[in-house]
Order: sequence, then C-alpha cells, then structure tokens
Amino acid sequence: MENLSLGLMLMAVGMITVFVILLIVINLSKLLIAIVNKVAPEEVVVKKAATAPAAPTVIDPATMAAIKGAVNIVTSGKGKVIKVEKI
Repeated sequence: MENLSLGLMLMAVGMITVFVILLIVINLSKLLIAIVNKVAPEEVVVKKAATAPAAPTVIDPATMAAIKGAVNIVTSGKGKVIKVEKI
C-alpha cells in the first residue's frame, strides 16, 4: 500500500510539473509574439494595377504530353488534364 501511495504522489507531482511548464511556454510564446509585433515593421504589400488579361500562352506539345503523362501515372489513369495556366 505504501508503494501505491508513493507512485500516485509521484504521478501527481509529475503531471503538475508538466502542466506548469506548458503554461510557462505558452505565456512566454505569447509575450514573444507581442514583442515581435511591436518591434518588427509590418510588411507593405504593393498591389498591382488592374490590367487587361494577357493573351493565353501556348504550351509546347512535348511539355503538355509530359504533364498529361505525369497526371496519368500519379492518378492511375483516373485524372484528366483540362487546363494548364501559368501563375
């Protein structure tokens, strides 16, 4: 009976210790995020001017065949290439 109570006490102390350490890590990470947000400048995003859509580019037949072959192999013949766009 003595060993059982000692084991339960050690388990409780261990679980409480892990819980406290996790709380410390969470609070320190929140503090770090707050400091970085105050110190680091916000990234400026430059928006592109609205332009007319460019003419569709023609893809090499060899490149298109390679893309179709890769899709066919990866999807075991179940996939189908409908449209290829350059982003």
